Amino acid sequence: MGSLGPTTGQEPVAVEPQVPAATLERAGVHSGVTELVVFRLSGELYGVSIEQIREIIPFQTITRVPHTPDYVVGVTNLRGRVIPVIDLRLRLGLPAGPPKADHKIAVAENDGITVGMIVDGVSEVLQVNSRVVEPVPPMAVGGEARHIVGVAKLEERMIILLDLPRALASRDQEGFDGL
Repeated sequence: MGSLGPTTGQEPVAVEPQVPAATLERAGVHSGVTELVVFRLSGELYGVSIEQIREIIPFQTITRVPHTPDYVVGVTNLRGRVIPVIDLRLRLGLPAGPPKADHKIAVAENDGITVGMIVDGVSEVLQVNSRVVEPVPPMAVGGEARHIVGVAKLEERMIILLDLPRALASRDQEGFDGL
């Protein structure tokens, strides 16, 4: 049987790669325990810090606005305020389908702009320790990987953690100016 490393009389210790603290903080995941809002997109679980979500509302009427990026679905009326609504699946490069009545709109604030994000459903609020967050292997992610902080590895499932400020900041803020 081959050796696992230099023989020092001690068992080899696996060193797990960790997500840099600054990256976690930017995404609202603090050292220690953070509460995450967990939602579904295209059959997978995603999480964002509860601090970044203002509210979850039922899917409602959206008015299309011409000349916006494909992921900007349009605008909606949120208690007298007109807010832009994005399809988070499209923003993350996932396959999109038509919005359904059971979808939800997660409302977030980014750089002073309130934004609604269409998600397939919200499953729970969950406490996660930052020690269980691991980086996503470079081979496993595509071009939109800049929106992903890491993966919270729990006993029975994995939750992809989003860098929500980065995901909501459009390419050069296109589609959000003047909405």
